[in-house]
Amino acid sequence: MVWRNFFAIGCVVSLLGAAAMGSDIEHTVKTLEGKEVDLSEAYDGKVLLIVNVASRCGLTPQYEGLQALHEKYQEQGLRVLGFPCNQFGGQEPGTAEEIREFCTTNFNVTFDMFAKIEVNGDGASPLYKQLTAQDTSPQGAGAITWNFEKFVIGRDGRVVARFAPRTRPDAPELIETIKTALEK
Repeated sequence: MVWRNFFAIGCVVSLLGAAAMGSDIEHTVKTLEGKEVDLSEAYDGKVLLIVNVASRCGLTPQYEGLQALHEKYQEQGLRVLGFPCNQFGGQEPGTAEEIREFCTTNFNVTFDMFAKIEVNGDGASPLYKQLTAQDTSPQGAGAITWNFEKFVIGRDGRVVARFAPRTRPDAPELIETIKTALEK
């Protein structure tokens, strides 16, 4: 009887601990148009690919692959979220309107784009502070290293994986991670 009580208490404590942990995406951010979005509400139950993007980077052609992922997997629940950032070589100097125009004209981007943010340092967005604090693989915790670093978020709102900027959107390891997350 005593062991059953300890077991029951342990289960309750575990459940409460899991609930208290919350989601890695419990943040409010602004779209390129300035509308506030609660990520945990807007994308509840979706798999997310969160990417810090830039228009004047050698990796900018990755927009094409990100759009392809969006088109291929959106019906299954994937959402690609782009967060422009100007912290790496000043490669995203544009206004929200200029960013939107560039992405639409050059890459036909239709996935969700958000207001320009900082991803590192004291001014980093709370979302990115949360994401970069996670001990993930294949990239571990720590500062964003460059434009186009990628986070896969599972349907439960928790970080599943983090990929380096040079990991292309069509890389087998990224696609396999997304597919696995979509199956859950």
